[in-house]
Amino acid sequence: MDNSERRYDSNHKLLFTPGPLTTSAGVKRAMLRDVGSRDQQFIEIIADVRRRLLALANVNQEQGYEAVIVQGSGTFGVEAVISSAVPDGGRLLVLVNGAYGERIAAMAKRHGLDVVAMTWSESEAVVPGSVDQRLNDDPAITHVAAIHCETTTGLINPVNDIARCVAKHGRAFILDSMSAFGAVALDLSKVCVDFVIASSNKCIEGVPGFSFVICKREALASCKGNARTLSLDLYDQWAGLERNGQFRFTPPTHVLLAFHRALIELDEEGGVKARAARYDENHQTLVKGMRRLGLQTYLASDVQGCIITSFHYPKDERFEFDVFYQQLAKRGFVIYPGKVSDADCFRIGHIGQLHRRDIEALVTAVGEILTEMGVETGANR
Repeated sequence: MDNSERRYDSNHKLLFTPGPLTTSAGVKRAMLRDVGSRDQQFIEIIADVRRRLLALANVNQEQGYEAVIVQGSGTFGVEAVISSAVPDGGRLLVLVNGAYGERIAAMAKRHGLDVVAMTWSESEAVVPGSVDQRLNDDPAITHVAAIHCETTTGLINPVNDIARCVAKHGRAFILDSMSAFGAVALDLSKVCVDFVIASSNKCIEGVPGFSFVICKREALASCKGNARTLSLDLYDQWAGLERNGQFRFTPPTHVLLAFHRALIELDEEGGVKARAARYDENHQTLVKGMRRLGLQTYLASDVQGCIITSFHYPKDERFEFDVFYQQLAKRGFVIYPGKVSDADCFRIGHIGQLHRRDIEALVTAVGEILTEMGVETGANR
């Protein structure tokens, strides 16, 4: 079903989530064939995927960068980097302002790493000046990890400024760009990031099944022998791909076929800049529409990104999120529950194969459901 045939019903749900997300007909069709993991055509597709990923970050192998594909969800890729990059005797500083920063700290502790954290509220961006001071005060820190788009809320952290700060102190920088890469510009030829991690089912608009790491070859080489696991050994994963173009262990073949098609469609759309423009139009349309209904955003506009938006619950006690969610689902719209610790919120993503008219249809459905529930928001009194 292409966009011109869009139907809003329970049999054709649109995913207003940050991944998995609504994919194009072309991406779906790409999975309708079987390939062998050692077939030469599949090996060539993997090579093209790796090349295209580097190009999205405005770098290539000749400049000393590599793209490593890791089976599993985005968290698998993050854990592969954390457990491979930080050596015995190293210290990891995690910049936390949401659940995904907390997850990095938790996985580092699980691997027995020396980890410390700097914490901000979920509505506040990381402050580079504070990071600068911490790195100045603690010379034992070898690596710094941060979240690009904190999916807990939709907040965008000031990655370029953080990267400059980390580089100034000569530490390695690990960036979880899971919900940003492919739609939020990141030029690695100008910004010093040692490891960038994202996954197949986010802004590039593929389906779930693998993560990928774009990294400096020099930083990757320093991972050799550090890994605490076999399957998540980032260096060995790269070495295997370089040796014969194949994965060490069974790859998600259909997912990679879909992702290859998604990369082509991203290019056809006009690249990162064009995709960001569509997502931003979706976001602006959503916020304006929800505010007309009397619903307010959790984040201030200066830290809000165009990926996912958190909205406060209506203050009316008749609002029940489970009922609200189910009624939206019956109309063909799937949203996310909240993940904010200090406020009752729900989240709406505006990425994937969604366009302005889809957002407008969602807002209309939200208004109808709130009326049916008897919920007063101020706008419908």
